[in-house]
Amino acid sequence: MTHVITDACIGEMDASCVDVCPVDCIYEGVEKRYINPDECIDCGACVTACPVSAIFGPNDPQDPVWAEDNRVFFDEMLPGRDEPLGSPGGASAVGPVGADTPLASRIAADR
Repeated sequence: MTHVITDACIGEMDASCVDVCPVDCIYEGVEKRYINPDECIDCGACVTACPVSAIFGPNDPQDPVWAEDNRVFFDEMLPGRDEPLGSPGGASAVGPVGADTPLASRIAADR
């Protein structure tokens, strides 16, 4: 398992984590960011940079729902997209994805 971003990020689109990521693996949804597990090198730079403590490493206790949410973002077709995002090789080349997972969208709507 790699680093994951939890619900504390929803609605808090600060880019501090993106700015310190050496491999450009943090992708932008509408209300939340997601870390690509195939591209992340588990350096942990994003953990300390996150202003809302929303990022957890592979050895940190976390709710497994966020690892699944992260998987869904990359492996399943999201609303408004024609295919799963997969591992495109860097977030900056992709830009904002324009969609979130159903879980992140539901939580954002409830806030």
